Amino acid sequence: MANTGGGLSAEEKAAVKQLAAERKRSQAGKNGEAEVLAAIAGMDDHDAPIAQGLHALVTREFPELTCRTWYGFPAYVKDGKVMLFFQFAGKFKTRYGHIGFQDVAQLDDGAMWPTAFAVVEWNDQVEARVADLIRRAVG
Repeated sequence: MANTGGGLSAEEKAAVKQLAAERKRSQAGKNGEAEVLAAIAGMDDHDAPIAQGLHALVTREFPELTCRTWYGFPAYVKDGKVMLFFQFAGKFKTRYGHIGFQDVAQLDDGAMWPTAFAVVEWNDQVEARVADLIRRAVG
């Protein structure tokens, strides 16, 4: 997403500003579910159902995770650290969004393993696969 001059794109600059604002809100105890739901409400008709499905799954099945926004993405946190997030396609005008896992996720599998998964729609099969990944990630 970098521009041709080697700097950050406008979208990337906006995401960095969002992160700074999120950190301030988090320090004040104000970055939580309301912000996640607002981020989801602002998504387009392609991204919103995926984010809604992920959010419903996490809140229903994984009460040990809390939510907040992270660079404007819905994110789910364990012990104060982002474990997974949904980078929606509309944010950076990409072909598809993805569910990404941070290093606190316990997905280790030998010398190499995936940490991001493209998601083009939310359905029962996708939900089952994502639930399995989150179970593994939580440990």
